[in-house]
Amino acid sequence: MTPRSLATCASALALYLLGAASPGFSGEAARDRTAPFAVAAVQGSAPNFTGISNWFNSAPLNIADLRGKVVLVDFWTYGCVNCVNTLPHVVDLYAKYKDRGLVVVGVHTPEFPFERSASNVQAALKRHRITYPVAQDNDSKTWNAYRNQYWPAQYIVDQSGKIVFQHDGEGQYEQIDRTIARLLNANS
Repeated sequence: MTPRSLATCASALALYLLGAASPGFSGEAARDRTAPFAVAAVQGSAPNFTGISNWFNSAPLNIADLRGKVVLVDFWTYGCVNCVNTLPHVVDLYAKYKDRGLVVVGVHTPEFPFERSASNVQAALKRHRITYPVAQDNDSKTWNAYRNQYWPAQYIVDQSGKIVFQHDGEGQYEQIDRTIARLLNANS
């Protein structure tokens, strides 16, 4: 085997292993792995919150009832360090914009069995001072409806119900803030 073909094989193997170990492809939660990799409906309407086991800090919400509002949908789980790192930013966005028409909906989709417990989720909400609505998506129905594949993931839904921004992972906090502010200012 030539050095070049050896390097090509090593690169292919590394890419394969990285893909297999990426978030959304691990854990025990049942997810539809046949869904296209593309972000759900960035070009269309936001899916509804479906298959929710419990709602915290709110009565059950329906995406259609939130028309006219800017909605930040935050997929997270309390056992994910990256999710925990984003929570202060999500909490701050909620505090900053809730009186101007922002609705934040946390969608807690567990990766591991212990994250399925409603009392554990409730304790995490208290620990992280989360007062916005949180949906417990134990069966990954909302996760699948959004074709989400990563924790954390944020989707910004405009006043007409269309997903206009999506981000996976930590970071882009300023861009998320600017997008929300722009949408809220367009409505005032």
